[in-house]
Amino acid sequence: MNTPNINPASKDPVIVIGAGMGGLAAAMSLAAKKIPVILLERHATPGGKMRQLYVAGQAIDSGPTVFTMRWVFQNLFAQAGLKLEEHLTLDKADLLARHSWHGSESLDLFANLGQSMQAISEFAGDAEADNYQRFARKTETVFNTLDNSFMRAQRPNPIALSLQGGLRGMIDMANTQPFVSLWNSLAKDFQDPRLRQLFARYATYCGSSPFKAPATLMLIAHVEKAGVWMVQGGMHALARTLADTVVSMGGDIRYESGVRRLAIDHKRITGVELENGEVINASAVIFNGDTQALSKGLLGHEASVACSQRTEPSLSAVTRCQYATTSGYELAHHTVFFGDDYADEFDKIFEKSDMTDNPTVYVCAQDRSGSANTKVEQGQYERLFSLVNAPAHPMSEAERTEAVEKMQQTLTTQGLEIDDEQGKSIVTGPGQFGRLFPASDGALYGRPTHGWMGSFKRPGSKSQIQGLYLCGGSVHPGAGVPMATLSGQLAAQRLCKDWRIDQ
Repeated sequence: MNTPNINPASKDPVIVIGAGMGGLAAAMSLAAKKIPVILLERHATPGGKMRQLYVAGQAIDSGPTVFTMRWVFQNLFAQAGLKLEEHLTLDKADLLARHSWHGSESLDLFANLGQSMQAISEFAGDAEADNYQRFARKTETVFNTLDNSFMRAQRPNPIALSLQGGLRGMIDMANTQPFVSLWNSLAKDFQDPRLRQLFARYATYCGSSPFKAPATLMLIAHVEKAGVWMVQGGMHALARTLADTVVSMGGDIRYESGVRRLAIDHKRITGVELENGEVINASAVIFNGDTQALSKGLLGHEASVACSQRTEPSLSAVTRCQYATTSGYELAHHTVFFGDDYADEFDKIFEKSDMTDNPTVYVCAQDRSGSANTKVEQGQYERLFSLVNAPAHPMSEAERTEAVEKMQQTLTTQGLEIDDEQGKSIVTGPGQFGRLFPASDGALYGRPTHGWMGSFKRPGSKSQIQGLYLCGGSVHPGAGVPMATLSGQLAAQRLCKDWRIDQ
């Protein structure tokens, strides 16, 4: 019989480091089990990368802006005996996103399959609309294959995953196309290069290149089609809601409490030392931060064996927050302005640590609803968050300025003019992200999902140090708001299993 790693009779709390989505989900899961938990956060607010910045007194979401996989959060609340809808107001979007190309009409995709098919038919012809219908069925199948077996499971290995479910399971797993790049797979799905570019973009949701990422990531297309929601109060309201819920269930959250070192005795966690010198004993620790901080020894030399270092960083970004008026192009809540040379865009980032001259730009117009008919009056100021992908290395001020100029050039070329601003726009680059999230080097998604083994290279929830667990976007099942949330639940589940507490 295996013995538990930790003594469940210990009076010491479980300490969760980092109030990002993974840490909040872990703390909430533990509090629901009546396990004493202290959540330590070095910043003054919860959310991690899900942060807000203020321009001209306006709060602008400046991290994740897309809310999907609502069932993840419904399950998190249900396990605590609560209902998500009683704590957070969500409005389902009928328009998923607007897509723009230079010299081309725009294309809207909708939650309703028939509406999307009609839009694609008008944009690229009936044959491509039929291709999209087949693609939608395929992406749903891939998602259903991997939902329980991979995303909601403790870190599986590829052999066990393939053998799971016998011959039928092996066939289903092969149909996820792990050995084909997303880009090459899409060439067989669509004839129109614009549609290929549109659906290839989903690789960037986990910080990867569509030219290196497996076709398996097509499942993200199904995730969006299954539902995108607008969060009342912005995405940061989700983090605040989880934090408030943790406290209401008896959890203790301490902000501006950075951790200097993990206390480890004979490869077993005993507590943490804060940056102010305070030592807090712990029966276990869940680390919700970039795992590079551990492997690089930022939390003490003894902690460096917890997990391996990554060899390749994911995408970073240059972002801009503005409160401004616009003209010339009718924005949706989510609008993507595609660059002219997608291959060059990712080759420059991943092979040359540089940026292409005509990058793809994502704009979140946060005062526009998820309806195709939403309008902003001429001259009305609105909150804008713009993003271009960038290599994960610090940029000089001149390089950031050049990146913003490239961003603006793409927008201007495709008809969007930003006419007037209130306040000063806030630009954030890889260097600033690196300082906000220690040891990340500016990478926003941990490891990229490159090659068929990419998804299996992330560490699981259990580290190499007894009593130390891991969660967050750099841990299985990967980056993104719902995935990081799942990782927190998985870490709590693993701890409870080791403590022999009923799941």
